[in-house]
Amino acid sequence: MTKDKAHISVQDLNVHIGGNHILKDLNIDIPNKSVTSIIGPSGCGKTTLLKTFNRLHDTAADVKVTGKVLVDGEDIYDPNTEITHIRKKMGLLSQRPYPLPMSIYDNVAYGPRIHGTRKRQDLDIIVEKQLKATALWNEVKDRLHSSATRLSIGQQQRLCLARGLAVGPEIILGDESTSALDPVSTSIIEDLFVKLKQDYSIVLVTHILRQAARVSDYIIFVYEGRIVEYGKTEQVLRDPREELTKEYVKGYIV
Repeated sequence: MTKDKAHISVQDLNVHIGGNHILKDLNIDIPNKSVTSIIGPSGCGKTTLLKTFNRLHDTAADVKVTGKVLVDGEDIYDPNTEITHIRKKMGLLSQRPYPLPMSIYDNVAYGPRIHGTRKRQDLDIIVEKQLKATALWNEVKDRLHSSATRLSIGQQQRLCLARGLAVGPEIILGDESTSALDPVSTSIIEDLFVKLKQDYSIVLVTHILRQAARVSDYIIFVYEGRIVEYGKTEQVLRDPREELTKEYVKGYIV
C-alpha cells in the first residue's frame, strides 16, 4: 500500500448511542503511514469516531452504527466480517496505561502467545524488538521479569504500546494517550509516534492543539458529531477554510 492510499475509509458513517445521534454522515479517507489527529471540543464525538475503527462499540447494547468503515478495503461492519483479524490490525493506546499484572517480559509476549508463538527464542526476539521500538529496552533490559506495575506511568504507557506492537498491527489508535503523563514522558511518546509512522498508520484523539501541530501530518476537526474540516496540519491550523475551524484554533497556534 502506498503512503497516500487510504488505509481507513469512512463512508456515510452514523453512530447512535442510547438514542442520541453522536456521529452524523461522516465521510473521510485516512492515509497510510501518516499521523492523523482528530481534534474538537469535549463531547464532539472524537473518541466515538476512534472506537468505530476497531469496533470497540460492539460490547454496548445501546449503540447503532450505520454506514461503512473500510480497513484495507474491507468493510469491518459487514455482518460476514471476521472481527478478530480486524482487531489484530489495530493497536490501541488509551488515556491511562493498563499493564497486565505480570512481568514486563510477559506483558509484551502476551499477544504473540495468544496468536500461537510458543518458542522462547522467538518470544525473546519479539520482546527485545518492541521494547527497543518504544525506547524502553535500555531502561528495563536488566529487570524484564520484574512486575510491570513497578514502572513509572510513562514507562507503563510505552510498555502498553510495545505490547500492542508485538502482535504485528498495521494501525495504531491513540485516545488522548499522553493526557496522564508528565511533559518528559509526553515528549517521548510524541517522538515515538513520529518515528513509528514509517511503518504504521497512526490515528490520535487529542485535545491539545500544540500536540496535534507537533506530531500530525493531517487533522480532522470534529464539531457536534460532524467533520467540519480535514486537511494537512499546516493548512488546518494556520489557514483553515471554515470559519468554525478558525474560531476553534484561535489563540492556540502562535
